Amino acid sequence: MNTNNLIETDPEKLSGMPVFFGTRVPIRNLFDCLEAGESVDDFLDQFPTVTREHVLRVLDLSRERLLTQYESAA
Repeated sequence: MNTNNLIETDPEKLSGMPVFFGTRVPIRNLFDCLEAGESVDDFLDQFPTVTREHVLRVLDLSRERLLTQYESAA
């Protein structure tokens, strides 16, 4: 999966923390919201600069990397 225009890290933005491309919203916020039992819609309401496509692509990338890591270890 191409991560261009999905996630950016810039030392000038939040000390280089990974954020949704073109925003100042940390990727970590998505996972914190989901962990707290909030829905994707709740997250999007809180962070209107992030699109549903961005969220779904980040979740897909996370799933892909996690499954690849564990499948190759088996």
